Amino acid sequence: MTSSLTASACHRFDPPAWSRRGALKAAAGGFGAMAMAGAASQAAQGLSGPHHPARARRVIFLFMHGGPSQVDTFDPKPRLQAQDGQRLPFAPAKNLDPSATSRARLMGSPWSTRQYGESGLWCSELFPEVARHMDDLCVIRSMQSKGQSHGQAVCMLHTGTDNFVRPSMGAWVSYGLGSENADLPAFVSISPPPGHGGPRNYGSAFLPAAHQGTTVGRGGKLGEQAAFRFMEQSADPARDQKKLELLRAMNQENWERTQHAPVEGMIESMELAFRMQRQAPAVMSLDDEPAHIRALYGIGEKTTDNYGRQCLLARKLAEAGVRYIQVSTGYTWDQHSNLKSGHEDNCAKVDRPIAGLLTDLKQRGLLEDTLVVWGGEFGRTPIAQGSNGRDHNPQGFTMWLAGGGVRPGLAFGETDEFGYYAVRDKVHMHDLHATILHLLGIDHLRLTYRYAGRDFRLTDVYGEVVRGILA
Repeated sequence: MTSSLTASACHRFDPPAWSRRGALKAAAGGFGAMAMAGAASQAAQGLSGPHHPARARRVIFLFMHGGPSQVDTFDPKPRLQAQDGQRLPFAPAKNLDPSATSRARLMGSPWSTRQYGESGLWCSELFPEVARHMDDLCVIRSMQSKGQSHGQAVCMLHTGTDNFVRPSMGAWVSYGLGSENADLPAFVSISPPPGHGGPRNYGSAFLPAAHQGTTVGRGGKLGEQAAFRFMEQSADPARDQKKLELLRAMNQENWERTQHAPVEGMIESMELAFRMQRQAPAVMSLDDEPAHIRALYGIGEKTTDNYGRQCLLARKLAEAGVRYIQVSTGYTWDQHSNLKSGHEDNCAKVDRPIAGLLTDLKQRGLLEDTLVVWGGEFGRTPIAQGSNGRDHNPQGFTMWLAGGGVRPGLAFGETDEFGYYAVRDKVHMHDLHATILHLLGIDHLRLTYRYAGRDFRLTDVYGEVVRGILA
């Protein structure tokens, strides 16, 4: 027999019973006294400001999903070329494909590289347009990460952990700094990957829901018309406003009854979404951009149109006050086979758009306080997988940064003579995260959030600012 105490305990959380009379009353008479802005908690508002003077006001992260090969792009290795087909003279990393480990034959790059600009930084022929900007780049050749699989490494890159549900980098930035534009979110993820963590890569986890990324497009594809839709708009703005007020009233009643914390974030997110519906179309439309700017990004050309649109949208969002913008390719860089055709196709799609973005930011004076970050979740091995592919390599790979307070024309760190392991000035993913936050004016040790009885941060208990790359 069930006691009355047990029965009541099982039914303490009841959904709101909304009658037509109650809904009309709340929407018509109760909304004005709600003071919805006050309902959002201090936690949802984030911190009060930066910890120290910032060098960057915003970040554009160009995510190459799948892992581009460092030895074929920005970290050429003459010894690898000279010993193509020979045995690797040391033990390969653990957890590689057994066929690659058993043979461990070196595979030289199919592409030539040369030095560019006054800095003399090396760049592969795969990136002829980006090569023109080498004097603006800070190339980190000694990256390391945790996670031999894509799922682990992608989550590590975006959230600072390879196996737990944690807030994404963009969510931490939103929590720490907020948006510069009240009508736009602080964090936008353009065409995020649906797999390898999916929503976790732009999620807020235990941070207030208002800090999760607003997504546009999906899986590396944007479409000709980028659009954000919260609810159907009618020809009558007053009617739309009444719809929103009813939703607000229902959410507020839910919050007052349950004190369920996620409802606060939902309320704030919904209000932002409604404001975006009115304000965002002008920012997100690319139709008003002049023809020479669209051509700069490769828009209108079959190969570069999609990523060109993504990069141009990123520039517009940055210019409009969005703090953290993530621009993703599709899951296309994972060349376990057909390295030559695969990387050539991928680079052809992104080279001109990325170069266009750097040019555009620079000519508008935005590169000085915009930090552009390029890279994948890991690199590739210098040994062959099968006959013409490369396996995953988190032991040593390349990422580059530009603008936003980093030293231009710099090659930082080294891998060994074959491009396998980072051997000098190693930069772990935690270190990169700490450095990005530092450039934004945030001390990664002090950007914390108390959850489940302890303080959490993006870098967990790790991370050092890489001061050698700071301008």
